[in-house]
Amino acid sequence: MTDRDEAEIEASRAPLMDHLIELRGRLVICIVAFGLAFIFCFIFAGPIYVFLVKPFAAASALHAGATGHSVSPIDLILVTAGIHPMPPTTHEAAQLIYTAPLEILFTKMKLAGFGAVFLAFPVLAFQLYRFVAPGLYRNEKGAFLPFLIASPLLFLLGAALVYFVMLPFVMWFSLSQQISSDTVAVALLPKVSEYLSLVTALVLAFGLCFQLPVVMTLLGLAGLITSKFMAEGRRYAIVAVVVLAAVVTPPDPISQLMLAVPLCFLYEISIWCVRLIELRRKKDEDAEDPIPA
Repeated sequence: MTDRDEAEIEASRAPLMDHLIELRGRLVICIVAFGLAFIFCFIFAGPIYVFLVKPFAAASALHAGATGHSVSPIDLILVTAGIHPMPPTTHEAAQLIYTAPLEILFTKMKLAGFGAVFLAFPVLAFQLYRFVAPGLYRNEKGAFLPFLIASPLLFLLGAALVYFVMLPFVMWFSLSQQISSDTVAVALLPKVSEYLSLVTALVLAFGLCFQLPVVMTLLGLAGLITSKFMAEGRRYAIVAVVVLAAVVTPPDPISQLMLAVPLCFLYEISIWCVRLIELRRKKDEDAEDPIPA
């Protein structure tokens, strides 16, 4: 810590009441931002829900037209992404039901709340940063900002993997379990609330798991772990990743592999991030304490 850092911290100090007043103001801004985002998402809850059902619609349409020929995994992804057109069917591509009078209303409210967190996150993150920034050193401020950018990007990457890859395969697997005979017909008719719960659970599971590089890098910055420790514990980390994937995904091997493989890749990226931090720290230490000639 340099004299300049101490001067910055000293200049940013304020009485407790001032901090509480500032906290109240920032909380009001966060609540207003969330409220406006909630209203916006609730107004467009119908189109948003249709967008979320598209992976199910793609899997259902391809499953209905798969008689006599196989459907490749690439077809599922391309149809969901809109690159290939939706196959024509004799009925609606996806049929969902609700069994309670207000179920669709509560589902829309839940969807609006989930979407409001996404839309309002930049405001929430900025207000959090502005509140804690006065207590950070200059180098800590520079280190904190990249994580505010990397964290939502990694979450969106996990959510995209769920939407374009995970959900189509899960729904295809579920449709393949239907039973049809001359006397019995067992068809998949998901409830709107249960489908949204599945989507939100998968998005949260993948989005949070994709924060692995951010968490490990922060631990490296704090000096709690080293790249050598992470490299030596790679085999244990892989076992932990496989167990985690089995717990947070539906009980089929494809879903578990879809989460386990990216997490193993992200773990390797985390090792390199921590290694870069160690190299930068060593360089700074050498610059502060040069070896005398």
